[in-house]
Order: sequence, then structure tokens, then C-alpha cells
Amino acid sequence: MMIQLWYGLFRVGFALVFIGLHIALMIGLWVAWQRDRRVCAQGFFPRGTTPQAVLPRVSVIIPVHNEQRCLPDLLHTLAVQGYPEAEFIFIDDRSSDASPEILWEFAGTFPEGKVKIITLQENPGPNYKQYALGKGIAAASGEFLLFTDADCQVPPTWIRSMLTRMGDAQVGLTIGPVFKCSQEPGFLYQYQCFDHAVRYMYLAGSTGIGAAGGGFGNNLILREEALRSIGGYTTVPVSPTEDAALIARLRDCSAYQIRSAFGKEVFVMTGVEHSWEDFTNQALRWNNGGLFSPDPATRFNFRVLMITISMGILALFVLPIIPSLWPLSAAVLLAMMMNTLATLRLFGSAFPPKRTIYLIQVAFTPLYFTILTILGFCRFKVTWKGSILKTPWQQGKKQHVADYRE
Repeated sequence: MMIQLWYGLFRVGFALVFIGLHIALMIGLWVAWQRDRRVCAQGFFPRGTTPQAVLPRVSVIIPVHNEQRCLPDLLHTLAVQGYPEAEFIFIDDRSSDASPEILWEFAGTFPEGKVKIITLQENPGPNYKQYALGKGIAAASGEFLLFTDADCQVPPTWIRSMLTRMGDAQVGLTIGPVFKCSQEPGFLYQYQCFDHAVRYMYLAGSTGIGAAGGGFGNNLILREEALRSIGGYTTVPVSPTEDAALIARLRDCSAYQIRSAFGKEVFVMTGVEHSWEDFTNQALRWNNGGLFSPDPATRFNFRVLMITISMGILALFVLPIIPSLWPLSAAVLLAMMMNTLATLRLFGSAFPPKRTIYLIQVAFTPLYFTILTILGFCRFKVTWKGSILKTPWQQGKKQHVADYRE
């Protein structure tokens, strides 16, 4: 009798908690969206009386590793920004292609000192990108640090628009959306567009309820003063997702607030992966960054989310044997329906036009997240630019970027 009671409580309780969690995230998403609209209406300087001469300096920091194919598109979008107080810092991380030549040619089109190029001959890792970012941050002179990647394209007013989100002195960091851009047919390409958006939906919803746990490092602006308040970038623990580690440390070790941006003027576009193997490796790196985050709160929250999603999906396969488990699966599918509708409402303009295919995501996304979670807990190796990344469980101890400085 007691077993039946506990089993009934588990089934119903699981569904209520899981749906309740997603309703809270939907509320957080609405709060973050409304807050962003108010900030945009107000502008960086609320009274509108600050002269152009005192615009804050912004350092745009971009790591580069063998990106000769993508760099020209990014550099074109940076060249038209028109923000007078911007400096561009590129970290050439051991590139063996034409990337350095492309960067120096770009630098030659600006006044001296406007573009800085840092060349790394060696990178000890273990997160190679995090190490490179540390070098770029050390060379920055801006009051604000703005990050993107070499395989991205940014909108024409990206610098000004991201800076607008930092008008409140209490805001230390703002995350922005990143979408994959592809006009190619096929489910792989369609799904990647949706996957990026639904991930951002989760991230933005978390900021709305005051529980920021991550963001896209290729569209993120940081107040330099906020970074100093946590002891600098070298105090950020090494993680496969260095952006999430930075956000978690700022959240836990400072009084600064973390916000999220929504408008089209901050949509950053990046390229798609051309095989399920490459895409799964990328998605697994992000997933492992949450599952094995050095931040306990991020690690706990992400594991709860991924494990409960996985339970609901795995329950589908045993329903013919144990049909009473239906609330687990129903809760996951209902939550994904909410996520899909919210994602299409807020970010649908960034997707390819065939929206009917996104109905498939209601079932496929939680299934794919379940596969990633299983692979993560099975210690499946993750690579970045051809090199194996070590996650915290592989390192065996907590380590910081400072430990790998030359």
C-alpha cells in the first residue's frame, strides 16, 4: 500500500514539479523580455544629454584559430559598426592558415592602435579558448568588454545596441542571442537553428528569475569594473563552457546583475555544422559544461533539468510495459510545447521560413538532450578545433586560467 502511495506521489509530483519549473522559466523569460524593452526605450544615457565625446570605450575581443574561411564575413560586419570608441582585439591562437594575414590587412584599414593582434605560439589549455580570451582581456583598455567569435556575423549597430543594455550601473553583464544561419535543406540544418534558440530561451528565462547560469560567449558584454570586482578573469574556473563559468562567478561573487537581450539589433549569426558528428560534438561540449560545471549551483540546476528530461523520454520506451508512467513523458512533451511556442514567438524571425518543421522539435529536442546527457555521464570525449578538451571530472581538481599562464 505504501509503495503504491509513494509511486503515485512520484508520478504526479514529477509532472507538477517539471511543469512548474518550466512555467517559472516562461515567467522569467517574459520578465527579461519586458525589462529589455524598457532598457532599449531608455537608452544608454537616460537623459540623452551626454555628448558624443564621452562615449564609453568598448573593447571587442575575438579569439581566432584557423578561420580564414569565416573571417572576411565577420570583419566586414565589424568595419561598419560606426562606434568611434571601439577597439578590436584579435587573439591569433596558433593559426596555420591565412588568418593572420587577413587580420593584419584588416588592421591596416584603421588608425594605429584601433586594432590589436595578439599572436599565441603556444597554448597550454586545458580550455584553449579560455586561455586565449585571458590574453585578450589582459590587453583590453575598454570600460566594457564585448565578445564574439571569428565564425560569426554581427548586426550593423551591434556595439551600440549591446552597450545600451549596460546603461544601468548595477548591470555587470548582458548575454545576447546567437542563431545559426543556413538556407540549406535538411533536418540537420533546420534543427540547429531551433536548437540555438531554445537554448537561449532557457538562458534568458533563468536571468529573468535571478538564476543566471550561462550564456553564449560569442555575444556577451561585460563591465570591466565588474570583472575587477571578482578578482579578474584569472579567477574564473576552467570549464568546457568558459562563458557559463564567468557568469556563475559574477553571479555568486559580486553584487552586479546579469541581464539578457532580445532585439533583432543584437542577433548574432553563426555558421552551421555540416554533419551530425560535428554538431553532436559541439552540443555535447555545451551539455558537459553544465553537467560538470565548476559552479555547484549551475551544476545542480542543469543536472536536475537534464535528468528529469531524460526520465520523461526514457519512460516513453517502457510505457507499453508500465503505462502508469505516462505523466513523466506527458510533462516533458507539454514543457517542450511551451518552449517551442515561446521560442517561435520571440526569435522566429531568425529561422528559415519552413516553420512547420519546428513542430517536430517538441519530441526531438528532449530526445536529443537525453542522448547528450547519457553521453556526458558516460564520459564521452569532447573536442574543440581538433583538440580534446578536459572537463572538470577529467582534471581531477579545480584549476584556474592563472595556473596555465606562461
